[in-house]
This record gives sequence, structure tokens and C-alpha cells, in this order.
Amino acid sequence: MKLAEALEVVVRTDPGMVRSHNEDAVFGDAERGLVILADGMGGYNAGEVASGMATTLISNDLLPLIETIRPQSIDAATGQRVAHKYIIDEVALTNDSIYRAAQSQPQYAGMGTTLVMAWFFDNLVSVAHIGDSRLYRLRDNEFQQLTRDHSLLQEQIDSGMITAEEAKYSQNKNLVTRALGVDPEVEVEIHDYDVLPGDIYVLCSDGLNDMVEDAEIGETLQMLQANLELAGDQLIQMANDNGGRDNVSVILVRVRGDFAAPSGWWQKLLAWFKS
Repeated sequence: MKLAEALEVVVRTDPGMVRSHNEDAVFGDAERGLVILADGMGGYNAGEVASGMATTLISNDLLPLIETIRPQSIDAATGQRVAHKYIIDEVALTNDSIYRAAQSQPQYAGMGTTLVMAWFFDNLVSVAHIGDSRLYRLRDNEFQQLTRDHSLLQEQIDSGMITAEEAKYSQNKNLVTRALGVDPEVEVEIHDYDVLPGDIYVLCSDGLNDMVEDAEIGETLQMLQANLELAGDQLIQMANDNGGRDNVSVILVRVRGDFAAPSGWWQKLLAWFKS
């Protein structure tokens, strides 16, 4: 099955109930299996600039390449998956562009952005993230967070300083330990996961998960999974009903079927004739 048929992508972003403008940026392309979400930070409109640069630069550079490479294969020189190599390279270039803009333009000083992206190929998904924007998966009615926040709060939980329950009421919720564009270099965390038909993946900014409990997000998806557009709208509405203290963005990806890559030359030829 072609990616465009195998994946359904719904993209939503909203300024929320308090902020005057939206510093989140979102991108989704079912045909090429790429979705990206960024939550900007910085004074004035700098956060909006950083997040917009992140989604635009990464999507503009990766989209033309996706049709010409085999992201599932292993790079002989590095021993890493080809998709990882391209993500790492692209994040480095984007980080440099945002950092340079922040250094050269006084109004952009200190700007940066979180990043969470998912690249679907060959019944796999490569998930990359920086900061506290998240990716969850709903599979067989089990709702699970697949990313781990790069944040002070997460470090405090990991070290046993506070419990997950206490973290809900912490004042340190928005202190990230990693962000794109803040320093000359940044490390992106990447993991691969097997993809199954029926899976629903959720990428979101903290404007959703700070306002809505994970359990509620999962329950909403289970109830509305037959209508992904409605599910996206409802998640935004829930965040706003609970106060909407931040911009809120959601990308939902439903896996409709198998999208294994053709392996042999004859399979590639068959796939070409079917296309």
C-alpha cells in the first residue's frame, strides 16, 4: 500500500485562551510519511520565528530526499539507519540556522524551539525529539508516551526528587534542558518503532499535555478514533476548556494498512507498475 493510502494525517494548532499569538508550528505530509511539530520560545515573536524555521527548513530539505533514498537501510560508513543520518544532519543544519539568526538579530536573541518529528517508512517510524514536545501511541486501546521529555521536571522525577504526581503541580513545568537553536550544537534523540495497522500516533506541544491528563487524551482518542478530524478538534477544545494557558498543537497519524518497502528488484518493478 502506498504511504498516502496507508496513513491518515490530521494537523491542528491553536493559540489557546491566553496567548495573543501562536508560537507553535506544525507540518504534515501523509504522502511522504513525514510529520513535524515545534513549540517556539523567546521574547516578542522570536519563538514563532524559531518554530517556523524548524518545521520549514526540515520539511523543505527532507521531502525531496525521501523519494530518492532507502531510509530503512543501514549506512555502511556509520552503521546507523539512513533515516537517522538524515535526521541528525538536518537537525544540525537547522540548529545552526536558528542559532545564527538569534545571534545576528537583537529581537531574536535567545530564541529556540522544541522539536518532535515522526518519519514513517517500511512499516517503521523513526521518532526524533528535542525538548518537551511529545509523541504518544494508541495501540489496541493502550495509550503510551513514547518520548521522554528533555526537561528539568523529568530529571527531577528520574532522580527521585519528586514523584510523577507531585510533578503535575510543579512550577518547573516549562524548563527544558534541550532546545533547538539555543546553543551552537544540540543532540537529537531518535528511536525506531514497529508500526501496525490500527495504530494512532499523537504528536503534541505541552499546551495539550499540561492542560489535559494523559488518560483523558487516550480516552478521547479511543472514543473518537473513527473520526480523526473530530478527535483533533476535541483535543484542542479540551485544552482550551481547561484554561488554554499556552498555544496547543496536535498532529494525529492513523495507520490504515501495511506499507512495507519493496525489497527485491522484481518487487520494485511490480510496485512501479501498480503505481
